[in-house]
Amino acid sequence: MELILWIGFYFLTFYAFLPALISRIFGFRVFMRGQSANEVSLTFDDGPDPVYTPKLLDLLKRYGAKATFFVVGENAEKNPDLIARIHKEGHIIGIHNYVHHTNWFMRPRTVKRQIHRTSDVIKRITGARPMYYRPPWGIVNVFDYANLGYLQIVLWTSLFGDWRKRVGADKLYKRMRQKLKPGQVFLLHDCGITFGADRDAPAHTISALERILDDGRDMGYRFVGIDEMIAITEEAKNGKNGRRKAARRTSMNRSDSATEISHSIGPLKKAIVSLWMLWEKIFHVLFRLHPVGDGKFFNYRIRRYSGPPIDLRGEQTLRSGDHIMEIHFENKMLFDLGMNSKSTLQIGIRIIREMERALPNMARELATALNGEKVKALYGVSMIHRGSESLGYQNFDLPRGLFSWMTNVYLRILMRVIHPAGNQRVRDKGDSMNPRMLLMTRDILLTWADESRVKRRPDRARKSVETQEVAAAEFEEGTIGKLV
Repeated sequence: MELILWIGFYFLTFYAFLPALISRIFGFRVFMRGQSANEVSLTFDDGPDPVYTPKLLDLLKRYGAKATFFVVGENAEKNPDLIARIHKEGHIIGIHNYVHHTNWFMRPRTVKRQIHRTSDVIKRITGARPMYYRPPWGIVNVFDYANLGYLQIVLWTSLFGDWRKRVGADKLYKRMRQKLKPGQVFLLHDCGITFGADRDAPAHTISALERILDDGRDMGYRFVGIDEMIAITEEAKNGKNGRRKAARRTSMNRSDSATEISHSIGPLKKAIVSLWMLWEKIFHVLFRLHPVGDGKFFNYRIRRYSGPPIDLRGEQTLRSGDHIMEIHFENKMLFDLGMNSKSTLQIGIRIIREMERALPNMARELATALNGEKVKALYGVSMIHRGSESLGYQNFDLPRGLFSWMTNVYLRILMRVIHPAGNQRVRDKGDSMNPRMLLMTRDILLTWADESRVKRRPDRARKSVETQEVAAAEFEEGTIGKLV
């Protein structure tokens, strides 16, 4: 059952949850907010609708406003005259899938087929293929970034719940008026036949929109298609980038001899780190992790081992069903460690030191933890292979299978995130980076229990120094520690 949970968790995280969150929060590979002085973009989803789309077009024409319509392919096929009118009156037509289904639960090939089919419908009617795409509910999957590279994915800045009839025109107007500012991309609906929508809700949308168009005209705003908003935004960004580069050159000239310890990261890495921290919180709840000591570096859980028999020291054998104490590294501290270290050597030494400091607390946890008396071994998975023996660990190859593959992928992503030169390390030495199981028998772990209260034995101190040096050298070889 736990394996099924792991598979489902990895699938939802990497296929759907992470891409959607990255796009929504950080705007990765999507457009959702403009930079303009006087322009606002109105976008409409789910149509065309034979009742409400004509009324909406009449309203837009009366005010000289342009909009973007993300159409559902099957609706476009049923109403070709409306598609032709939208195109003729200078509005932008985008794709909203052939049917209104979320991309989370469709295979990449199915999403691609839906988009191509809708594009073909629009091409037959207007003579031109769409350049813009908005997935239903704004949900992308990881393959959308690659498969839809020829389309600009468009999300939104503000949405207002206008698909529900009970919101009403007055409340809808107040919500829209509050958000009426330059650069906004409004998400509205001209069709109410999709799942969860009310059939006549667009009537309220049109009523509220008329008042918004009045207000916008009085404020000197222009309502433009998404193509113009993107063009204006790109022009504004290019101007800002030029000024930033000039300022950066000046700053570098002033402090060209200074060296920064804290490594800067770009928007994509920030997105990955934020999602990584969120993922850890969810993981802690799902698998009921407990802190080791103050919990700043390590957490643990006690579970049953499931895998092939492993021969341990002292003629002991770990078998499937035996209890283990599984150790997990705290992601935030690991990231801070990577970002605030001068070199990979410093990171490697610090990781070994923190492990050594944590072992006495891990040993004492066995006395109070539920099923602690049944634990046969301390267990973790790490990319630090050498040096761990001096602390009392044995290391073993991970059994081949799905877990091994997923762990390898995860640790490579981790390497790219926290290592100052992680991308280059993975490219150059990826073949030699393989996670291994680290196991310490219960008897050896318990010898650490009084480590903080008695004087360290000379042999233990000597081994500690050797451990740090060996592990640091190993780290320089291109590996990084992460217990999962």
